[in-house]
Amino acid sequence: MTENVLQLFAKAPIPGKVKTRLIPKLGAVGAAILHQQLVKHCLQQFSGLFSIQLWCTPDEYHPFFQACKKNFNVSLYRQQGTDLGERMAYALASTPQPTVLIGSDSPSLDVPTIRDAFTALQQDNTIVLAPAEDGGYVLIGMRQMIPELFTNMPWSTSQVLTLTQARLQELGLSWKKLEMQWDIDRPEDVERWYALRIKNGK
Repeated sequence: MTENVLQLFAKAPIPGKVKTRLIPKLGAVGAAILHQQLVKHCLQQFSGLFSIQLWCTPDEYHPFFQACKKNFNVSLYRQQGTDLGERMAYALASTPQPTVLIGSDSPSLDVPTIRDAFTALQQDNTIVLAPAEDGGYVLIGMRQMIPELFTNMPWSTSQVLTLTQARLQELGLSWKKLEMQWDIDRPEDVERWYALRIKNGK
């Protein structure tokens, strides 16, 4: 196991509480099952290659998280904070070494992309970002905590990446942007996920 710490954010797969925008297409149970599939997809790819911390909400005691700990040898942590920015800042500040944080719903993220993120941090970039097609980002890596990136941010909007980049420029920080990624929020994204699974023989 390397010293590269990869943090994965995930919600407990409670029907009606996850992937709510997809409930009209999949139903509450179907959306929860999709969420489980996406978390497992991440862990299957990345466990054994990176030191994985699974950051859980509302807590780490849900049976799904306990199964992940057993099956993928990951450590469990509870997300802390009142909004996404506070939760990400808390997680990233919890480790002394360069750390990469990802969400669980971007199946386009792969091992080479994660390795590129760590390489960027080793090359003295303070921040690394993987932009999302919807205007946000699905990966952020940091050499040190920059609180300004996590406060007064309109999370879950198309402005997140642009505002983050503007703040990085204002602060004069070195950063790298990785290749564009996609995540699963809309019905058409689900079809893309199904096609990817077929392509990969799953």
